[in-house]
Amino acid sequence: MNIRLLILLAFAFIGTWAQDVKDPLTDFCRRFGHQTAIVDSHLYIDGGLVNWSPISQNPSNYTNDRLLFQDLAADGKGINMPQLYANLSKNSTIPSVAGGILWADNVNKIFYLYGGEYTQGPPLSGFSLWGYDVILNQWNLSSSGSGRKISRVAYGAGVSVNERGEGYYYGGYLSNATIPGWSGPPLATANIIKYDMSKDSWTNNTGPDAIPRAEGVMVYIPASDAGLLVYFGGITAPYGNSTVVATIYIYDIASTKWYVQNATGTVPEKRRRFCAGATWSQDKSSYNMFVRRLEASRFRNLLTRRLGSYLYGGMGFPPNTTGFDDVYILTLPSFTWIKWYPTAPGPGSPHHSLTCNVVSGTQMLIIGGTFPASDACDAPEVWGTHNLNLGKINPDRAMWSDFYPNLTDYKVPPEIIAVVGGSATGGAIKAAPDQGWNDRDLPVYFTRTASFSARTPTRYLPASTASTTSIPTPSPAPKRKKTPIIAGATVGGIVALAVIVALLFFCFTKYRKAHQRSHEPAELATNQPNYRGTPASPGSPEMKHQYPQSPGGYENMQSPVTAVSPHLAHSNPTEMA
Repeated sequence: MNIRLLILLAFAFIGTWAQDVKDPLTDFCRRFGHQTAIVDSHLYIDGGLVNWSPISQNPSNYTNDRLLFQDLAADGKGINMPQLYANLSKNSTIPSVAGGILWADNVNKIFYLYGGEYTQGPPLSGFSLWGYDVILNQWNLSSSGSGRKISRVAYGAGVSVNERGEGYYYGGYLSNATIPGWSGPPLATANIIKYDMSKDSWTNNTGPDAIPRAEGVMVYIPASDAGLLVYFGGITAPYGNSTVVATIYIYDIASTKWYVQNATGTVPEKRRRFCAGATWSQDKSSYNMFVRRLEASRFRNLLTRRLGSYLYGGMGFPPNTTGFDDVYILTLPSFTWIKWYPTAPGPGSPHHSLTCNVVSGTQMLIIGGTFPASDACDAPEVWGTHNLNLGKINPDRAMWSDFYPNLTDYKVPPEIIAVVGGSATGGAIKAAPDQGWNDRDLPVYFTRTASFSARTPTRYLPASTASTTSIPTPSPAPKRKKTPIIAGATVGGIVALAVIVALLFFCFTKYRKAHQRSHEPAELATNQPNYRGTPASPGSPEMKHQYPQSPGGYENMQSPVTAVSPHLAHSNPTEMA
């Protein structure tokens, strides 16, 4: 082969490869189908799909194979939202999935990745549970065989109960993107599984009935002796029917029994792939769940003996195929729905497949989503991050506001007080559903508050990070050097260049020894599916705020601490490009 031609081809490859590398900060347009979890003062974002900016030049959905985080303790440096970083370890052996869950263990400083669909190829054989050690910046594989009878599912409803060290997941799909060799259409499931993080054990229990469900949400509230899980929304199988949002399913953790309760008020339209979050007032007289109407909105439960959930967004059912851009509150134990947003008519920015994370019981960070009705990017200056101030504690008394790192005191908003009575600190008067209780056990559960023994780490932790409380005090973010995030990829490029140069030297040597010998390039693998060509779903939300340009990436930081994660066998972490 002509050596000059080979050199030209090599450098052309390097140039094309370099142009294809995307910066998750500066090239961001939208993300959706991802998983999130909060451990201490970091909100971690894993997996899912991304659209790069501009969409007109990047018209595909790309797999997010990075582990990102947003610093919740530090000042946003003028952007008024938590700064995003992309400097954590995640090598190619760690699956990058969509529609799974991250179960957070704040005591042991680990989160676990369960479920989700493989988006870059067929799923791997055998069930595996990966955990990320936030102290060591390292992914580890569970060494236990207790999960052999557990299958991977996607787009179910999951929640972690940090006080108990447990993760729950209800429903979800079995498909050829979750199970190797699966044939036929996706199949929804009807069970609820539990993972005990301390014992590394699994439990598979039945749901409220035999009807398979998927794409709904589930939140935790500290009522009853050991807490309650509250589920609503989504679809039912086998016909893909919607679940009436007025029907609330309640799982009592202590007795492992399911209950069904009807809700009234301004009931949201049927939806799926939305998100929600929960919080409560000081006296736990009500629990308020905030729900953003999107295909994957997030809930927020408010406890003030006034329990509730905040719901946001989600995807609709035909004829509504664009979804929603709204916020509803489900307040318990009155089981009353309250519409919180919007307060005026308008088209909004419907989207779904997003996440909701409640921070310190006062704010709910809504991240990402895909927008069927628009091809605009989702607030790229803040990487698709939006903040719902659950108690309107800000100078403007607004529900949508900047993020306040030091806000920890939740106040019940006036819209909830107008329905259930009491004050901003609790004392709800309305304590029962308008149509009465469906089961006599339920009113008893809501008169009790869950109590837990203080958990202690089951692994060695440095004194600065160990905690015997179920919610550790956030540690300040370490100072980072402002280095382009592309640095990691550049290192990879140098390695690639070195390999190519070595190949060129080899070819040149062989060429000199045997002028007449030809070297044909090796065939590329042809049996791998091309996921890069998946059509992108159009659209992103209207930008409600303008922010200054975000900073670039930062150097990777490895912790010098030596520690061992419980039940997990270490992998060899490779720095992300």
